[in-house]
Amino acid sequence: MTDAAARAAALLKDHRESIDRLDAILVFTLAERFKRTQAVGRLKAEHALPPSDPAREARQIDRLQRLAEEADLDPEFARKFLNFIISEVIRHHETFQK
Repeated sequence: MTDAAARAAALLKDHRESIDRLDAILVFTLAERFKRTQAVGRLKAEHALPPSDPAREARQIDRLQRLAEEADLDPEFARKFLNFIISEVIRHHETFQK
């Protein structure tokens, strides 16, 4: 293996280790977020509030798209990602309503 190939392999390893750490952060962050949204779902169920809040959801999507632009992330990807999360949250909230 040449020196250039060895440096490239080491750099690739470093990038992948960083990606693995970021993936772990994402998973733990999502877990904490869902703990909070489940608490909201239980509260909504206790007070007979609807599982969905379309106005808040729209505000959150707009906010996340702005943050994505600031972070140089595709805002459309951010919107799709948040829509997926919101649909899961609503599904959880609906189970508390039963």
